[in-house]
Amino acid sequence: MPLGPDMLERLNRARADLRAGVPVVLVCGGRAAIAAAAETLDAERLAAMRALGQPALAITEHRARTLKARAYDGDLARLELPAGAPLDWIRSVADPASDLEMPMKGPFTSLRDSVADAALARAAIALSKSARLLPATLVVPLGDDTSLIADEALTVLDWPQAEAALATAPLLHPVVAARVPMAAAGTGRLHVFRPEDGGEEHYAIEVGTPARDAPVLARLHSACFTGDVLGSLKCDCGPQLHAALAHMGAEGAGVLLYLNQEGRGIGLANKMRAYSLQDQGFDTVEANHRLGFQDDERDFRLGVWILKALGFSSVRLITNNPAKIRMMEATGIAVTERVALEVGRTKENAAYLAAKAAKSGHLL
Repeated sequence: MPLGPDMLERLNRARADLRAGVPVVLVCGGRAAIAAAAETLDAERLAAMRALGQPALAITEHRARTLKARAYDGDLARLELPAGAPLDWIRSVADPASDLEMPMKGPFTSLRDSVADAALARAAIALSKSARLLPATLVVPLGDDTSLIADEALTVLDWPQAEAALATAPLLHPVVAARVPMAAAGTGRLHVFRPEDGGEEHYAIEVGTPARDAPVLARLHSACFTGDVLGSLKCDCGPQLHAALAHMGAEGAGVLLYLNQEGRGIGLANKMRAYSLQDQGFDTVEANHRLGFQDDERDFRLGVWILKALGFSSVRLITNNPAKIRMMEATGIAVTERVALEVGRTKENAAYLAAKAAKSGHLL
C-alpha cells in the first residue's frame, strides 16, 4: 500500500514550498529546471541558484507589456538576470508597486532560444499562480542532469502529469454539514467541501429544503474578505452576498456556493496589490494585467461539482456575469433563468462596476 503523495498531493506540496521560499524542480520533455517564486526567494537561495547556472526571470506577457520587455515566447517573457542583480531588482520586476516611481527598470534582455526552457518557465508561472503568488519565477535550467541537487530534498514535479492534474475537474470531498440560523435567510445548512489535494475548503449554504428535481435558486459567490466581512465600498460583493441570501430566504429555498477564490482567484495579497494600483488610477482589469494576471483566474468548475454532489442538475442563477452561465451550461448544469442582482452601487465603486461591464461583459 503506497504511503507517498500522489500527483495532486505533490502539487499542493510544491505550492506550499514556493510560498515558503523553497525552490521546486520541474521536469518536462526530458529536461529539468529549478524554479523559485520571485516574491518569496531569499538572498541565500538566490546565490545557490546562481551557482547552478544562468537564471532567467519568467514573467507573463501582461507584465512584460507593462515593462516594455519583449515576450518572445508569446504568453511569457524570460528575462536574463543581470550579473550581480540583487533581490530588490527581481522583486521590482515582479511587483508593480514601484512602477510609477521607477517606470524604466530595463533595459531588459529577453531570451528567445530553447522551446523546452520556455515550457519549463511556463510551468513555473502556472505553479506560482496556483499558489496565489505573483506570476514571476526565477528559473535555472538543469538540462537532463539533476545530480547537482539530488541531496536537496526538493519537491520534484513531472510537469505534463501535474498539468493534466490541474486541468482535470476538481474533486471535492464532503467533510461535514450542520444547521446554521441566518439573519438574512432563516434556517439553513452549511456544507463544507475539501479538495482532494488538501487545498482551501469551499462551502455550500443550503437555504430551506430545495427540491432536487426542479431548478434551484443558486448563486456562485467568490470569497471577498474586504466586501463580505469589512463592508468595503470599493466593490459590490457584500451587498450581493446578503441580497442573494435574502432572496433565497424570501422564496424559502436556495443554495449559495461560497468559493474561496478571493480577488477573482489571485488571492487576498495580490488583490491588495491590485487595490494599490487602482489607487494610482488603473481600473480593475488594468491592475490585474500589471500584476501579470488574466482578467479572471477563477475556476468555476468547483461550483458545478458541489451542485452535482448535492444532487442539483439545473439552476436559476443569481448573477450579472454571463461567463458563469456559459461555464455552467458547458459543464452539465442547465441554467433556466438568469436572476439579476443589481445592488451595492456606491460612488466609491462606480468606476469598478463600469470597468466590469465594459471589459468583462457583466450585465450592469
